[in-house]
Amino acid sequence: MTGPAHSADEPSRRPPHAARPIIAIAALLLFALFAALGTWQVQRLRWKLALIDRVEQRVSAPAIAAPGPESWPQVNAADDEYRHVQVTGHWLDEAETAVQASTTLGAGFWVLTPLRQADGSVVLINRGFVPPERRDPAAHSAGGAIPATITGLLRITEPGGGFLRSNDPEANRWYSRDVQAIATARGLPKAAPYFIDADAGPRTDTAPVGGLTVISFHNNHLVYAMTWYTLALMTAWAAWRVMREDRSER
Repeated sequence: MTGPAHSADEPSRRPPHAARPIIAIAALLLFALFAALGTWQVQRLRWKLALIDRVEQRVSAPAIAAPGPESWPQVNAADDEYRHVQVTGHWLDEAETAVQASTTLGAGFWVLTPLRQADGSVVLINRGFVPPERRDPAAHSAGGAIPATITGLLRITEPGGGFLRSNDPEANRWYSRDVQAIATARGLPKAAPYFIDADAGPRTDTAPVGGLTVISFHNNHLVYAMTWYTLALMTAWAAWRVMREDRSER
């Protein structure tokens, strides 16, 4: 009794004969879509690997002169971020800005101090990290009267603020290194549209800790590509099964 009941129920679980071509076509369309998405992720993987390679080369290269005012309009993340650059000038300690930070050393602040160059242009230098108890500028003065040459990594401005927290210039609360907003709040004309993360220097009780730039890129494109290609194969198999059943019944 069990055997015949099973065979009798079997056709009811199959799609109607007239609907099978539609199902097969839909599956093939999904196959094409999933395959295209997988190929796109492979292309993204190649782009990401090339980006990582370029950044590694920039970081380890000898420092070059930072872009001057004539080059500022062309500065962009793809071509310039993480370049190892060098600037010389005088510190403007009175225009220092503390930006909230979370680092491997704990929570605290980035110390951004403007450096005025000989041509009058200003570059914000992220001198490094200080804990909350050393936020007072008097605890880490850069010494504005002494010319300084700084090397570090060129970084692109971070407008808007941090996660769910907007910068509040009037209250002097900063959650991101928004160059334009900081320059405006501090009255700094002719400010570069980027800032520089200073290289690590000798650690002292007064100097901010530099060299803490985190360089990481999320690279899950291979996993995504494998997922899309797997879905493509599954839909192709489903289409083949439907068409096979249709042919066998005919």
